[in-house]
Amino acid sequence: MKRMTKQKRLLYEEIKRLSSFFDAYDFYNQISKTYPKVGIATIYRFLNNLENDGEIHAFFCNNKKIYSSNKTSHAHFKCEKCEKLEHINIKKVDFLKETYNGEVCHFQIELTGICSECIIKNSSKDSHQDLEHS
Repeated sequence: MKRMTKQKRLLYEEIKRLSSFFDAYDFYNQISKTYPKVGIATIYRFLNNLENDGEIHAFFCNNKKIYSSNKTSHAHFKCEKCEKLEHINIKKVDFLKETYNGEVCHFQIELTGICSECIIKNSSKDSHQDLEHS
């Protein structure tokens, strides 16, 4: 059993308060407001241990590792035209159960395409060009 120090207990309490995704620096900045003696290396070790123990989930988003203590999935859509990254909420994972017989703990999905704003911009350009050529 791992030793529960006062510092670890404080970190556990703080992580429970986070309701969305965060990275190590987000967590460090939050912690350092209340506990300025905690270093960033301690935060990385703490998060790594929690991830290894299955107490938090880790995902990759925008080329950085993010964590969540309560979210079991991470999905986003990236536009190929404007490169906007939009987080999306997938409520049903029935399609995963049809493709895999094991038990899915958490998942990450990255969708790529063209966002609705770019589609609208492109279609208005096309219709404008059609009028010019008439």
